Amino acid sequence: QVQLVESGGGLVQAGGSLRLSCAASGRTVSSYAMGTYAGWFRQAPGKEREFVAGITWNGNSKSYADSVKGRFTISRDNAKNTVWLQMNSLKPEDTAVYYCAARYAYSGSPSPERYDYWGQGTQVTVSS
Repeated sequence: QVQLVESGGGLVQAGGSLRLSCAASGRTVSSYAMGTYAGWFRQAPGKEREFVAGITWNGNSKSYADSVKGRFTISRDNAKNTVWLQMNSLKPEDTAVYYCAARYAYSGSPSPERYDYWGQGTQVTVSS
């Protein structure tokens, strides 16, 4: 099993930046990085969980939701078993619990049910 742990959330003013981290650990982590597509999702109160960004295991392909394109950047370092989400120019509508997720596949999916592992989430609050 692989465990994912997010960190880096917090309270920030509109226009500010945050960098979220997702660290993987567990018995199978040695093979985790080579076979997984990593994604970030978010869920605001009363709303469904939505795809934010994703990256292939080799970093060659990245995907972003239209709402975050040009503001958020996803990256990963397989040697460190870590995925990051750099969030710039934050807006109040970015306020949500952010989750990292992983699936054993090369390509990504915007559907949460297609992911095999999830972190516990980290709160991001953007004040106006």
